[in-house]
Amino acid sequence: MRIESRRGETIYQSKVDSSGRISLPAEIRASLGVEVGDLVIVKQEGSSIEILTPMQALRKAQEYFQKLAPPGVSLADEIIREHRDEVAREGE
Repeated sequence: MRIESRRGETIYQSKVDSSGRISLPAEIRASLGVEVGDLVIVKQEGSSIEILTPMQALRKAQEYFQKLAPPGVSLADEIIREHRDEVAREGE
């Protein structure tokens, strides 16, 4: 049941059934592209929960790790270089 919409967020109310399941409102499922049988990730932070699609979780992880890399540095290139250096050392 939709309760309120404001500043780009919409608040819904949903009951927890006897098995501990929560039904996601149809509007949310449609906007996120979540269909029957799809996996979602439930993240608890303190006393709040966040429900993410796997793609959303991946994007959050990518954003987090991008902040750790120095500007202009490709971590993929660094890993490849380190691997090649290690292989070269093993061949000596």
